[in-house]
This record gives sequence, C-alpha cells and structure tokens, in this order.
Amino acid sequence: MGAMYDVIIIGAGHNGLVTAAYLARAGRRVLVLERRDLVGGACVTEEVWPGFKVSTAAYVNSLLRPEIIRDLRLAEYGFEMLPRDPSSFTPFPDGRSLLLGPDRAMTQREIAKFSERDAAAYPAYEAMLERVADLIEPTLMQTPPAPWSSRPRDLLALGKLAWKFRALGADASRAIEILTADARTVLDRWFESEQLKATLATDAIIGAFASPSMAGTAYVLFHHVMGECNGVRGVWGYVRGGMGGITQSLASAARDLGVEIRLDSPVSHIMVRDGRARGVALADGTEFLGHQIASSADPNVTFLQLMDERDVPADFVRAVRQIDYRSASLKINVALSELPNFTALPSAGAVGGPQHRGTIHIAPTLDYMERAYDDAKYGRPSASPILECTIPSAVDPTVAPPGKHLMTMFIQYAPYALREGTWDDQKERFADRCFDILGEYAPNFKRSVIARQVLSPLDLERRFALTGGNIFQGAMTFPQLFFLRPLAGYADYRTPVENLYLCGAATHPGGGVMGACGYNAAREMLRDA
Repeated sequence: MGAMYDVIIIGAGHNGLVTAAYLARAGRRVLVLERRDLVGGACVTEEVWPGFKVSTAAYVNSLLRPEIIRDLRLAEYGFEMLPRDPSSFTPFPDGRSLLLGPDRAMTQREIAKFSERDAAAYPAYEAMLERVADLIEPTLMQTPPAPWSSRPRDLLALGKLAWKFRALGADASRAIEILTADARTVLDRWFESEQLKATLATDAIIGAFASPSMAGTAYVLFHHVMGECNGVRGVWGYVRGGMGGITQSLASAARDLGVEIRLDSPVSHIMVRDGRARGVALADGTEFLGHQIASSADPNVTFLQLMDERDVPADFVRAVRQIDYRSASLKINVALSELPNFTALPSAGAVGGPQHRGTIHIAPTLDYMERAYDDAKYGRPSASPILECTIPSAVDPTVAPPGKHLMTMFIQYAPYALREGTWDDQKERFADRCFDILGEYAPNFKRSVIARQVLSPLDLERRFALTGGNIFQGAMTFPQLFFLRPLAGYADYRTPVENLYLCGAATHPGGGVMGACGYNAAREMLRDA
C-alpha cells in the first residue's frame, strides 16, 4: 500500500493543478497523478515538429481568472500573455474583409464598410454585454447555490444574485435572452450586416454541436467575451511559448507549494470502501491512499471508467449516462513556410499584417453556417466547414523557427459519431477539404504547408480523455450550466461518494482555460476538511 496523502488529484490539466496549488497553499499534502508524460491536459505546448511549439489542443486565452494569476504569482513562473490587436479578420468571397479588435475607432470604421447603422450600434452592443457580464462574471468563482435548498448559505447567495439581477433594470430581459436564446436571434436584433453577424456568430458555435439558430448558443457567444487579457476585458491573446506556458507555470507554482506531481501515472481505479473514496490504484498496481480524492476528468471517465458502478448510486449512474457530450470539432495544426496571402487583404514579407494577428474566420454568412451544421446533424462531416484559424507566430515568434510560421485550425463541423466510415479513415480527406477552402481565400496557402497534424474528435477523446471529443467536458447548454452542471444536486463539486470530488471543466462554470472550476473545488474541499 502506498503513502497517505491529504488529497490525491487525478489529472494534471490546468484545473487539477489549480486545485492542487490552492490546497497546498492551505497546508494540505497533495499528490497529482497524470497519465501522460507532461502536465497540462488539453492546455499544452508540444514540439510536434523540430522548432515548432504547438498548442496541440487549446490555442488562445482570455478566460484564465486574474485572481489565480495573482494568488499563485504565475508571472514569476514565466506566464506571459500577448494581446492580439486586431482580434479577428474575416475575408469574404467578394474580396472585402472585416477586422475587429479592441481599437473601437478602427472597429467602427471596418463595420461601416458594410453598414453605417451597425457601426453606430456596435458600442451599445458591447456595453450591453459588459453590463450582463457584471452580473454573470462574479458567479464564475462561486459555488452555484441550489435553488431548492433551505441552507442559509444557499438562500443568501440566491438573494444576492436576485438583487444584482434586479439592478440590471432594462437589461434584465437581455440577460435572460443571453442565457437561454439562440445567437442568431440576438445578433439579428442588433445588426443588419450579414458579414458582422457571421463573424460574431462563430464564437457561439465553436466547440458546440449546434448551429447559431439553436437555443443556448447565445450563452456560448457570451462565454467568449467574459475574459480579459492583461486587465482589458474581452481581449484574447496568445500565451508566450504556447498554451503550455499556463500549465507549466501552474505546475511550478504548485511544486514550490509542496505539491508532488507524478507523470506517466495513469489511474486505473478509484478505491471505495463503505461508501467513501479511500485512494487510487495505478495501471501498474501501485496504490495511494488519500483523505480526499478529486478528479479533473469528466463524469463519464470518473464514474463509468475509473470506478466500479456498484460503488455509485444507480440513479446517479443513469444521470451520468445522460450527460450531453456531443461534439463536432476537429483540430488541425500546420507548419508553414510563409504566411497566407489573402486576396481580400494582400501582404508581403515574413512579418505579416493585421490580418495575421487575430483569429481568421472562414464563414461568410449565417446561412453558410447553418448548412455546415445540416451535414453534421446527419452524421456527415461538413461539405463546407467553418474554419477558425490562428497564427500565433505572427505575434509570438518563439513558437516557430526563424522565417517559418505556425497555424492552428479549429474546424466546425466534424461530428464525433459518423454515419459512414470512421474518423481514422476520413480525417485526412476532410483536412484536404479544409485546406482547399482556405486556399480559395489565400491562394499561396497550400503550397506553404510543411507539415500538418490532424486531430479528429476521436483523437481528442483518445489523447486528452475528453468524452466524445467535447472540449468543454460536456455541452455548455442551459440544462448543463450553473446549478445543473454537471448534474442537478451535484453542482457543489461533491459527488454521491463521500470524500470524492470533481474539479474539472465538467463542473461550474464549465469549459475554457479558466481555472475557476479548480479554484471553486479547492474551496469546497477545504471547507469539508
């Protein structure tokens, strides 16, 4: 039998590391067990090709909570954000393009190319989102109160939330719409330009198995504007050296606080006796005991793969089986000999221009996006997929060799469950189609490709233990948010098994490299301890 720890954490993703660091900061003896040979989970940097530092899965950041950056002194451990300005570039088939970014005057000039009315409305739209964010954002670092609870703590939290909601005044109805409606309705209400609406709508469907006209996508749209980069709200950036810069700094901070991190240590079983989690067993038979166990894996992995179902109440197991993990995302990482030269905004040289610094959206209209989803809902890869491309090397030259560039392509829609064939057979052909589409906007792109890595939804599941390839560890739809995440009655990071907790993105507030799930779980674990 192995050593005894106060806490054992399964998985060294960013949430698991945050949980570990805060518990160790409070004096707990913590062991983190990671099945791969590096920390980070889906927030990693890997040298896929010599000299190319690839953010294999997660690729941009804004949501990492400033409280965590401050409390754990991550800057002292090498963490650095590089803001993107402009934040996005959308080329269109007619040769025009749209740039959006933190420079409000530039953004309004760009929008005015398509609609003077939309240019005038855009600041009010952003202000509305910020007012709603003032209501929602504080809840990210709180344990969701149970609306059916009579505990004073829950009643007080519900009362505070109701008071803040009341203070929204006329924006209260818009807040409800953001939480429950579809993105297309919200965008149609504010804007008339198809180009602007399509550009904004991409944030509503990235990582989701949904079209912009489906209920709940407005929240996914809003979820992407809640973060900040170096203190500026709504700005997304690159992490210097790749996304692994986050988890490497977290791991260093955790180790300095006394956390023990073991790599190449896949957990095969959570040991339960008399209704209590007692420890874990590794694949090689090694066992460790702990007073508390926290899993940063999703409920499907935690309860259906790492546990004996007889150790978990039957009704809970049934509920876990019903969690929505549907996904339709595929990732392509690409090494380039030169930057793409867009017909809509030509450039020359290795430095590039504003069109290369932010996210490049290839989705010209909302109807284009709807048709792309139509394929997926019938189990087919989109014939005309939505491409979200980034070139981190245009802002951070450390991630590619001199004169070379690195691109990541996040693709919708690539349904996890295919009606015909398998992703192992089809992913390269689908990647070819994505390259053809980008080549229509940047004719030099295909000849500039040195190498590529294609990660299908099945690959994302295998590589990062993400059920269904879902990057959020479960759909970010209203039935799976706040006090319903991951399941009604279990939004407080606890589980039906005593001493066993969840601390990953499957819990409130959900996906994205935020760290709030791990922070909140640590607080509840300390409360119980």
